[in-house]
Amino acid sequence: MIVFFYKSIRKVLNKLLEFLEKLITVVVLSGNGVHFGAFRTHGIPYIVVAGGAEFYLGNKFTMNNGIRGNPIGCYDKCTFFVDRGAKLVIGDNVGISQAAIVCHKSIVVQDNVKIGGGVKIYDTDFHSLDPSIRASKDDTRRKKTAPILIKNNAFIGAFSIVLKGVTIGENSIVGAGSVVTKSIPDNEIWAGNPAKFIRKI
Repeated sequence: MIVFFYKSIRKVLNKLLEFLEKLITVVVLSGNGVHFGAFRTHGIPYIVVAGGAEFYLGNKFTMNNGIRGNPIGCYDKCTFFVDRGAKLVIGDNVGISQAAIVCHKSIVVQDNVKIGGGVKIYDTDFHSLDPSIRASKDDTRRKKTAPILIKNNAFIGAFSIVLKGVTIGENSIVGAGSVVTKSIPDNEIWAGNPAKFIRKI
């Protein structure tokens, strides 16, 4: 009896929470000038779109922010940061959990892509590789950036990191916990640190 009562109350509270979270997320998206379609969310993401930047979010987008929507041991909310003059495009029917996408130049995620819990996608080094520049005020202005493309139907496993200049091919899979430093062709599985070819699909 107690279990039934607890689960019934929890279900009602979750529905109410989901409604409030979606309402707040609409405000956050609109306030950042994001172009978005239909979406579903558990929790509220962290979004920053700088002046002169563009962020496009396709239809049927799903995101899990925190542990409630995807209980795999990652408590982070989704983070989307689009720097001044940069462009982030996420296609239709994309699912993302507790991940961070930091765009300083260009990141394109095509349709039907799944991005696992805790994934990080960075199109920048953030800092100069030269220690003398890194110690100066020019550090962040001299960072390197390169566009990222994640093609249709790709799947990036939990806690992976995708670095600048990478293309992940159509239908390809990145194994959990990988660090992707090189482009992955279509229809292949890669995994490891650094990620290497495992086999064809």
